[in-house]
Amino acid sequence: MPLRFYNTLSQQVEDFSPLESNTVRMYTCGPTVYHYVHIGNLRTFTFQDILRRWLRARGYRLLHVMNITDVEDKIIRNAMAQGKTIGEYTAEYEKAFLEDAAALRLETPEKLVRATEHINEMIDAIIRLGEKGYTYDSEGSTYFRIANFPEYGKLSHSNFEGHRAGARVDVDEYDKDDARDFVLWKRRKDNEPSWEGPLGPGRPGWHIECSVMAMKYLGETIDLHTGGIDLTFPHHENEIAQSEALTGRPFVRVWLHAEHLMVEGQKMAKSLGNFYTLRDLLERGCQPEGVRYLLASVPYRKKLNFTFDGLKAAETAIERLRNFKLRVDTETFPEGRVEASSARAQEARTHFDAALDDDLNTAEALAALFEYIRETNTAMDAGDFRSGNAAEARDLLSHFDSVFDVLCPAAQAGAISDEEVERLVAERAAARKARDFNRADEIRRQLSDQGITLEDTKDGIRWKRK
Repeated sequence: MPLRFYNTLSQQVEDFSPLESNTVRMYTCGPTVYHYVHIGNLRTFTFQDILRRWLRARGYRLLHVMNITDVEDKIIRNAMAQGKTIGEYTAEYEKAFLEDAAALRLETPEKLVRATEHINEMIDAIIRLGEKGYTYDSEGSTYFRIANFPEYGKLSHSNFEGHRAGARVDVDEYDKDDARDFVLWKRRKDNEPSWEGPLGPGRPGWHIECSVMAMKYLGETIDLHTGGIDLTFPHHENEIAQSEALTGRPFVRVWLHAEHLMVEGQKMAKSLGNFYTLRDLLERGCQPEGVRYLLASVPYRKKLNFTFDGLKAAETAIERLRNFKLRVDTETFPEGRVEASSARAQEARTHFDAALDDDLNTAEALAALFEYIRETNTAMDAGDFRSGNAAEARDLLSHFDSVFDVLCPAAQAGAISDEEVERLVAERAAARKARDFNRADEIRRQLSDQGITLEDTKDGIRWKRK
């Protein structure tokens, strides 16, 4: 079965292959670093991580570019209020984003690019758009005239023919369905930070930033462009207009958009008291792997309703996965292979792969794995499982975790290493054999204080992190 994605542009699920050779050129709208990213943002970034991991699992090479928006209205306003430069203000939140991404095990794209490092390229692009007749100046700012781009609206599938010609929007974000000429270069106001150049003192608009950086690193036509559904209009619509006006070529072949995250059935908002960052959740004792699992468990084109019950269920699911892996790794099974168990592993792998090939259906992929675990635990209990089947189970779990990446507990600051746990477990076993039960009990308490639970079984000692 070929890899297939729902393309927002065509409104259809399409077979996917890269435009050139075996390399997928992908652009991701990254964070605007004016504050900590919230779990709605992280839902989108987690989807993008699953996407890149699955592309690689299917044999593709990746050239993935993510932008860091480090200049826009809110950043300038907040930086000036705090008496900081743009760089000083955004450095804290860029660092925090990278820390949050690492905590959620989000792979780092091949290129992270900052808007402020590409101002000259943006100025050049705006000048070229002017030469092609797509811009006009007003009160020191430069605008894109959408009436001169007849295909405007083809991504959001909206008809904007009746918009008021010459009506302008001068902010980075504006109301949904409000199709007005958008700013490419904003003139400097008062004492706000600005850049000098042929367009006069000012700064780029938000939309031109992504067009310029995407095409600089990925070429005039790229394979995949991802982002949240809220970016479809106006941001991505404007990216298309600018880019295709510049080149005369299709800008993006496939657009992938992640749906909204709700909290307890409501839109997330600070005014409702249901606005969460990853840091908020970790302070409440939630595990980052549980957050990652929950964010990945619902297919990206479906709305995700975040609840703390759901997060607890995600942590329980991970515990079930880890317990199964522990059983496979530590129990002693007879030599050989039971064909029914081998067939079960192959069937689970086939269903897992087919689900992710089908527009990243993570829910179906997880269902295939858990059905395998349920049936295999039953087979183990009945003695219908052999050492060869254990190797197949480990291969399946490794394949799963190369995409979902939740099996290994997060390394906590100062946490005891696996190697040290193994050494103490062996020392405890030796103490028990020597009938030094005081020392054995002391080691058990020491490990318990480090969050390690021991279980004495007929096959030896198992351990796991709480």
